[in-house]
Amino acid sequence: MQGKFAIFNGTLFNTQEGWLQANRSFHYGDGLFETIRVFNGKAVFLGYHLSRLTEGMKILQLQIPQYFTTEYFQNKITELIEKNNIKEGARIRLTVFRNNGGYYSPTENEVSYTLESNALPNLYFSLNEDGLIVDLYTDIKKQINKLSIYKTCNSLLYIMAALWAKQNKLTDALVLNDKGNIIESSHSNIFVVSNGVLYTPSLTDGCLAGIQRMQVINLALQNKIKVYECSITPQNLLVADEVFLSNAIQGIQWIQSYRQKHYVNTVTKNILALMNDFIKQTIEK
Repeated sequence: MQGKFAIFNGTLFNTQEGWLQANRSFHYGDGLFETIRVFNGKAVFLGYHLSRLTEGMKILQLQIPQYFTTEYFQNKITELIEKNNIKEGARIRLTVFRNNGGYYSPTENEVSYTLESNALPNLYFSLNEDGLIVDLYTDIKKQINKLSIYKTCNSLLYIMAALWAKQNKLTDALVLNDKGNIIESSHSNIFVVSNGVLYTPSLTDGCLAGIQRMQVINLALQNKIKVYECSITPQNLLVADEVFLSNAIQGIQWIQSYRQKHYVNTVTKNILALMNDFIKQTIEK
């Protein structure tokens, strides 16, 4: 039986207080999370985020509460951003973790969740003025398995990649899978543009099944821009015209250079404009 008290930074606290109670996400990374963008008080693509979350919960054998619905979380997000006095854009983090019980082997599969919010300065997505400077992070490679496409609470690979980028005066690092293919960056999915065609790593290569990635693919196809999901190698970067990153919070960011190769951002700007138009139509419904 766990003791009632623990010590945090030298101070005793009650372990029975709320979500601090033997948090398995903290102890074992036993959980999943979603980062969701809010525009004008509306959590855009919330249904897609919850779909990915619940699919991951099934993989982790977590019980999915009946109240885990789009309507429920939209109401809770609205309550949270109003309480935090956020008027326009916001970043929401939804974390789900298995409840206390057991050590590596859990004694139950019921869950708890937390919602956190941060205000964002821009209502819509905006392109980064200075393009990103990137290179390959090769110290640790991402394994391809059934957890690869989900956002689990174990993010050490991405943290190490981001630290490596900072130490090498880069703005981001590109992550490889255990086959040596490029699959994503430390915080985003990746797209390569050659002759007006988009190429992005396939889910079978182990990249995150990004919600923004899916939206970019859908918008491109709707606007007669060809998209291929395939393996991406370092050689593909050397012959590309453009390379950009996508994630739910920042939208789309263009990469300026990879080693000695420099890129333009013409197609990238077009995709971003299509995305903002789609979001504007969505939040005005």
